[in-house]
Amino acid sequence: MDVVIPPASHAAALWAGLILLLMLVLAVLTTRQRQRHNVLIGDGGVDELVRAVRAFGNATEYAPAGMAALALLAVTGANALLVHGVGALLFLGRVAHAWGLSRSVGVSAGRLAGTVMTWLALLIAGALLIFYAVP
Repeated sequence: MDVVIPPASHAAALWAGLILLLMLVLAVLTTRQRQRHNVLIGDGGVDELVRAVRAFGNATEYAPAGMAALALLAVTGANALLVHGVGALLFLGRVAHAWGLSRSVGVSAGRLAGTVMTWLALLIAGALLIFYAVP
């Protein structure tokens, strides 16, 4: 018997995979900064390492909830285009935030745009999950 995988599941898998790869890139960038500045734990007060640690840390704070929401949307029967929309918004938000934070620890357009896109993705995902949860 062939298993039919709904398009929404493929969409969720695509965006979760891209987010995981982004997190891996951020982890590698953090490790490179640690090696460059010979700092094994913490940030050593090194500005570049502070930014790398926070870019990775912030991604790890938001990405798991977003990926869980994508998976739940897929299994609750959400339309694949909705899953793609939430996934793209979340992924682009995380990229923009990491890019903005890697440039400056202060306010930046990338951080602002990334935060707004991430929160919007979570808001939309939350609302959609409630919608699909109510029969």
